[in-house]
Amino acid sequence: MEVTERLDVGRAWAATALAGVAALVLGSLVLSDAVYRGFVWQYFWGPVYADAHNAVCAAHRGGTTELLYSNVACQQAVSGGAVVAEPGYTLVSEVGYMIVLLFGLIGVLQLIRRLGVGTDRNLFFALVPFMLFGGALRVVEDANDAVPEGVSQAIAYPWNTLLISPIIYVTVFLVTLGSLLVTVWLRRRGRVDSYARPMMAAGSAAFLLTFGYLVALSFTADYVDFHPQVLLSVVVIATALSVAVYAAVEKYRPGINAGTGLIGLVVLWGHAIDGVANVVAADWLGALGVDLNYTPKHPANEFIINTASAILPSGLVTAFGSSWPFLVVKLLVALAVVWIFDEAIFEESPRYALLLLTAIVAVGLGPGTRDVIRATFGI
Repeated sequence: MEVTERLDVGRAWAATALAGVAALVLGSLVLSDAVYRGFVWQYFWGPVYADAHNAVCAAHRGGTTELLYSNVACQQAVSGGAVVAEPGYTLVSEVGYMIVLLFGLIGVLQLIRRLGVGTDRNLFFALVPFMLFGGALRVVEDANDAVPEGVSQAIAYPWNTLLISPIIYVTVFLVTLGSLLVTVWLRRRGRVDSYARPMMAAGSAAFLLTFGYLVALSFTADYVDFHPQVLLSVVVIATALSVAVYAAVEKYRPGINAGTGLIGLVVLWGHAIDGVANVVAADWLGALGVDLNYTPKHPANEFIINTASAILPSGLVTAFGSSWPFLVVKLLVALAVVWIFDEAIFEESPRYALLLLTAIVAVGLGPGTRDVIRATFGI
């Protein structure tokens, strides 16, 4: 009975996925202006296409797409009635990706059930290196975009789209899935005692190779620098904050940590990395001797920074910057997640709980890793 129910859920998920894709394709063909140009292209493919060509924006008009490399040209395209897409995220795209992520989690849940894994917590820890790998891999694409005029890119279009958000999530997922399938196969053949350790080793190797490539690039390419103090500062501060919060909760409200255990510490650490990386990149690089300036790409981050700049005392903003409230919000949200995932949730559905926590950590640790590594190499 249980196997039949799983197969029914899996078939329903596959049918829903196919129906969704068919609806988008059919809508793009029949209502191309509203569905394709005004939705699919403007909010999803257009930003990736512009980012892949290192353009300020891409303008779609009259069935053709034009890459534009100045803000003035982009504004003129908007005034001329073109549909314009800029690299990065919008509220529409973030909501869309969130829906796809939640739907995808259901499919992954069916997959890991079929493989017979995910009931213990080792899978969660085995996946953490792949999150670091994803962030580092995104910086490879940033470095690819940073090549000066006249220098050929190491990864040219369309292959570089595999390294651009959100497609890079699919790329990293396929690498992770491949590692999981291989290690599960090795365990079933009796080659290894557990799939988790070799999988963690594979993820760690992927991350170290990617990071090593960036280090080598910093010594061979003029457009890539190396500022290890940025990486060290972010890791030390984020680790200290997450350990302090976890320890304080463990001492005064241990029930909050009871469900997640050490997974809760990883949740806090992953989002602390994201928060601290944003603070350092936006406000503290000058203090670290790095002459760079980064602006937030995510609407939520930008909103918090703009709100903080408007309501906080000017002296406080001058001393600490305006991005630190984003770090506070990240830590509070991460702590709330740890609180929600109590022991009852793990008892009722351990696979789904671990899968959700993995996704929650990934949306913090992945972008945070990208931000800190990008600033470390001055890209």
